[in-house]
Amino acid sequence: MATHLPVVTPGPGHQDQARPRKRHPKWLRVPMPAGEGYTDLRKRVKELELHTVCQSASCPNIGECWNNRALTIMILGDICTRSCRFCDVKTGRPLPVDDQEPQRVATILAELALRHTVITSVDRDDLKDGGASVWADTLTSCHDHAPWMTIEVLVPDFKGSLADTDVVLDAGPDVFAHNLETVPRLSKQVRVQAKYDRSFAVLEHAAARGALTKTGLMLGLGESMGEVKEVIDQLGEKKLTILTLGQYLQPSRKHLEIDRYVHPDEFDELADYARARGIAHVEAGPLVRSSYHAEGQAELIRRLQESRGKVGFASLRPEIPPPA
Repeated sequence: MATHLPVVTPGPGHQDQARPRKRHPKWLRVPMPAGEGYTDLRKRVKELELHTVCQSASCPNIGECWNNRALTIMILGDICTRSCRFCDVKTGRPLPVDDQEPQRVATILAELALRHTVITSVDRDDLKDGGASVWADTLTSCHDHAPWMTIEVLVPDFKGSLADTDVVLDAGPDVFAHNLETVPRLSKQVRVQAKYDRSFAVLEHAAARGALTKTGLMLGLGESMGEVKEVIDQLGEKKLTILTLGQYLQPSRKHLEIDRYVHPDEFDELADYARARGIAHVEAGPLVRSSYHAEGQAELIRRLQESRGKVGFASLRPEIPPPA
């Protein structure tokens, strides 16, 4: 690995304590992360020199999830080449690809003996294939070390390259996820270097290839309920499998401000609407994030693969029970 230090834009994850912040409503308050499970998992992640989106994106559910041994590994480093205005992951010039990372990811996931896990990554627009080959290597290593485990990949858009998208799909993920993040009207403001139509095309391509597909939207950025329902209508038409809806929370004063706090009842309404449009599984609520409660979806994924004939590693092998 190279020894030079990356160039990182200053301060996107640092808050200005002098600026007053909106007080979260009671339904958004969570306890500080603690507990033996959380502490042990944090130690092991550090020992293996891995990154997690749970830490890098300041997820409010890290205490709950890590005490349940559920985490979302983030591959290809912890520095993103994009500067989305909602995200707390560092932006700058990434380090070179670590060839040993796929093996270390497989090691920790096999140790945890999870039935289902989520793997994500930073955007790597500096790489010719956007990191697709590393994605494939990581999936192969995980299949070898933990053949009982279903795997959801939460991937970037690969700048719209369907050939690079196919490299990931060919490696047999059980769920292919890519987040739209917001409604079309706000997409450029929220995601800056990304394009709504390009992201939708990646999801559409994966669905056409037979993959179980998943996406997520943040609410509270200024969208209307009507706009959200229009997106859900489009996703239902494309046979999206899983949808997550959660409240946007401003990581720092340098990020987009919260337009409003969406009440839990509105999330329930949207979840019912999405199910009525044919989306098989919906996670909706103020604290929901892309991989929230994903570990509980292993059986659902297997049933859907069997009933729909979808591609995925789990559908290509007999079920192997995880270690006790």
